[in-house]
Amino acid sequence: MTILGFGENDLVPLVTAVAGHDLDRAGIEEVFARAAWSGIAEPGDRFAFAVVDALGAGGALRGLRAGWSPVELNARLADAGHDTLPADDLDTALKRWMPRLADAATLHPLRQAARVGARLLVPSDPRWPAGVDDLEEHAPLALWVRGTDEALAALPRSMSLVGARAATGYGETVTGEASAGLVDRGYAIVSGAAYGIDGMAHRAALRSGGITVAFLAGGVDRFYPGGHETMLAEMAQTGAVIAELPCGAAPTRWRFLQRNRLIAAASRATVVLEAGARSGSLNTAGHASQLGRPLGAVPGPVTSPASAGCHRLLREFGAVCVTNPDQMAELAPLDHAPTLFDLGDGARAADLTRLYDAMSVRSPRDAADIAVRSGLPLDRVRSLLGRLELDGDVVERERGWVMVPG
Repeated sequence: MTILGFGENDLVPLVTAVAGHDLDRAGIEEVFARAAWSGIAEPGDRFAFAVVDALGAGGALRGLRAGWSPVELNARLADAGHDTLPADDLDTALKRWMPRLADAATLHPLRQAARVGARLLVPSDPRWPAGVDDLEEHAPLALWVRGTDEALAALPRSMSLVGARAATGYGETVTGEASAGLVDRGYAIVSGAAYGIDGMAHRAALRSGGITVAFLAGGVDRFYPGGHETMLAEMAQTGAVIAELPCGAAPTRWRFLQRNRLIAAASRATVVLEAGARSGSLNTAGHASQLGRPLGAVPGPVTSPASAGCHRLLREFGAVCVTNPDQMAELAPLDHAPTLFDLGDGARAADLTRLYDAMSVRSPRDAADIAVRSGLPLDRVRSLLGRLELDGDVVERERGWVMVPG
């Protein structure tokens, strides 16, 4: 027996592995076909979305493998009750897609995903981030994920923090305080894992014990940039790393720009913390604005080229001026904002006292050791350490945390 031309014995175990649960035959076909389409069409391809939406992922893939012409494909769209597509555009689209139909190119990403423990989400999956559907004809056909269900569930209460790769000390300081402060207010942090502002947003969220999610421009099996591999590996354990391209796909300039639309769509609001006149984060801001998502920008020194993009957003694009986590949270308030720092002042002081009693100025101790010594939960210890690090009261060394002499 075969499914879409592939043997069931080869296909079913791979699809089950990336789906993360057992599926019936129709479900296996759907997941496999969308996995294939994630490598056939480039991100944001509205013609691929239209064909898949009209014919189903499996039906569209069958037509592609059968070599349907633009005329025949349009006839099938009409039969399905959907608008036909311009013949010339459809012909060009078919010429883009056909070279990527090789069997090896279809199966290899599934094998690689199974090897690294990645899962594939399709729109019918209850874990699917509903915000990306607002992209309509430019919505992703599927999403590859390495991470936790908790992180996926946190996306509706997330804030995207983005900015320049060439960040200044000012930009990184503001970003660290913003990310930690938003985590305290119950938000998850979304960004793109790039150097500079993105990386600082993720790191501050991790150190504050929060959930953070990265959208990549390439496959989730090859963390990019390489300098953030350790950080992304930690995020895959406690948060999530997501891409719409299959495993093995390399990031390109176009894919970075398309990735930005997912960052904007998946979040409640977007804040640009530092951006030059040509920063790619302005592209993310543009997507947020087009989607009707709240948009904030942090001002910088008027003499700093690194903040020229933020000033342009404030002047020309109606971005809200935000300077601290409270103002950022006002962009998209949560109905209920559980925080890691929601204890009363007395309880918080007691926790800090226990934390300090468990630490040393000279002997580095890891978070687990501090948790044992203090009797505090590990996630509480990590949260406190993250905040205290931002305040300069503790520092993390190679072998663990130490207090800063005061």
